[in-house]
Amino acid sequence: MADVFTKLPVTIEDIHEAKNVVKQYGRVTPLIQSMFLTAKTGGQVFLKLENMQLTGSFKFRGAFNKIAHLTQAEKDKGVIAVSAGNHAQGVALTSRLLGIESTIVMPETAPKAKVEATEGYGSKVILHGSGFDDAKAYCEKIVEETGVTYIPPYDDECVMAGQGTIGLEILDSIWDVDTVIVPVGGGGLIAGIAVAMKTFNPNINIIGVQADNIHGMTASFREGKKVGYKVGATIADGCAVEFPGNLTFEVVEGLVDDMVTVSEEEIELAMKDLIQRTKIVVEGAGALATAAILSGKVDQYVNGKKVVAVVSGGNVDLKRITDVIGHFSVANELK
Repeated sequence: MADVFTKLPVTIEDIHEAKNVVKQYGRVTPLIQSMFLTAKTGGQVFLKLENMQLTGSFKFRGAFNKIAHLTQAEKDKGVIAVSAGNHAQGVALTSRLLGIESTIVMPETAPKAKVEATEGYGSKVILHGSGFDDAKAYCEKIVEETGVTYIPPYDDECVMAGQGTIGLEILDSIWDVDTVIVPVGGGGLIAGIAVAMKTFNPNINIIGVQADNIHGMTASFREGKKVGYKVGATIADGCAVEFPGNLTFEVVEGLVDDMVTVSEEEIELAMKDLIQRTKIVVEGAGALATAAILSGKVDQYVNGKKVVAVVSGGNVDLKRITDVIGHFSVANELK
């Protein structure tokens, strides 16, 4: 394991340094025990509530750490990012706090609440393409044509280090944690957390979760090489990334113990249960780790274990919440 760490693009030193940077504005988010999930699984299940981070998502951590490390010349050019919504808000708020002009490219399918929130933080929003990868290609075109400074959503050392500060916070509260279950899109979150946790204790299980419909990182993990996977849309739009990052895949391949996928129905059930049983409002991506637990697909890492499920974000349209609750209400009436 020691040899693995020497080859990785992000180190525990990077994460500790990021902690000192992010704490200027970022919150230490709550870590609470879910009595519902604990009773249901036989493990001790805790929820790391990144939906209560600034901008409603863990993404603020990586965005702030990255932008704080830019040179003054890079800041003067302004920054641009591509995002389905959460990275957008992290970049937008960071830019506002640091007095930097920012532009965000978002897919046309981005939730209205995320678009409006990004604009509310002062960023210019450009809607382009039917999904994240279309928006990313357009963003890269703008960077090439204008020279504006690009802030990657996940495939970057500073971004991964910023997200890894979550791992340090988990260890500060539960040093003897057995398993950490993490939602995965491009892989920045799980990569940072994996480095933080595995450096402390290589025996901690790091489990990634994606949607059945879009799971490039899971497919790559299983194949042992970078591949894409997308067969449809997903309610977990914040993790709807068809191809993983190069740097993030390197970390995931070296440190992550397992990857699983969950169905749209399982994600919606997790969203409903988190609202109904734990009074926590989450978006689809934020419910992925809970969905994996409820589905039984990670039982071997949960039963009899001390477990943390990362609730990565809570930026969800009210209409989507209504639709999810309504779906299960109708299902119960039909029984």
